[in-house]
Amino acid sequence: MPHPIVRPPLRRNRVLAALAGGIAVAVGAGLLLSHAAATDPSGNTAPEVVPPTANAAFDYQIGGAYTPPAGVGAVSRDRGALPAEGLYNVCYVNAFQAQPDALGRWEKDDADLLLRDTDGDPVMDEDWGEALLDTSTAGKRARLAKIVGDWIDGCAKSGFQGVEPDNLDSYERSGGLLAPADNAAFAKLLADRAHAAGLAIGQKNTTDLLGQRTEIGFDFAVAEECGRYDECANYASAYDDKVFVVEYTAGDFEKACSSVGAKVSVVRRDLGVVAAGRPGHVFRAC
Repeated sequence: MPHPIVRPPLRRNRVLAALAGGIAVAVGAGLLLSHAAATDPSGNTAPEVVPPTANAAFDYQIGGAYTPPAGVGAVSRDRGALPAEGLYNVCYVNAFQAQPDALGRWEKDDADLLLRDTDGDPVMDEDWGEALLDTSTAGKRARLAKIVGDWIDGCAKSGFQGVEPDNLDSYERSGGLLAPADNAAFAKLLADRAHAAGLAIGQKNTTDLLGQRTEIGFDFAVAEECGRYDECANYASAYDDKVFVVEYTAGDFEKACSSVGAKVSVVRRDLGVVAAGRPGHVFRAC
């Protein structure tokens, strides 16, 4: 199972939007750790979607799972890892780009689902060697949603309570071949699939799409480097403080803590998000 890596800092500035409100979903006191049963109007039993509690202490473990630090109540881990027992677990899925070691499979089985330039070559995220997936048509989005949706179902079966589909902003790296609306439409399909499986779904970055959060169906947010770009308050307002903030430098971490640390979970990790005990590991919380 491929292990994801995070987007690099200082890649780009992002456009801020002045937003108020958010998705209000009552979760009760504390963290709910399993999928409860709910009955829809037709009488069918379906899993209940439970978003994370606001300001739950968080650890970002997508680069390798390890025993969470004392006091942590929520973690994000790669879809190939097991959830942390007794905590709220968010499943990381690289939904809008292809992992480098999976490119061969995409070329072999679903070559037309890779976004291609005028020469027919895959459009790449050069920073991380990841090919962009083609969300430009309804037909391709439906096929991608089947593939990624199976991963999401796997997250639910493994015992995760939430999912964070990464690279929602891949349109910014598409050379104009993708529009924000393409990725928003694909995200809507993923949100529907996640909810059907009983998983809350988190918006991963991209303040440009905060205004469409309700239409898409996002329940919470995972915001990398919002301290650096002065975006943390936007996410906090939009999602009623159900936000996990991840920073990679001491200055940005302190900035995020000062801005929203009293009401939103903020963690500092190393850029490689390596597991505890490995060289370079960094973990701090406000």
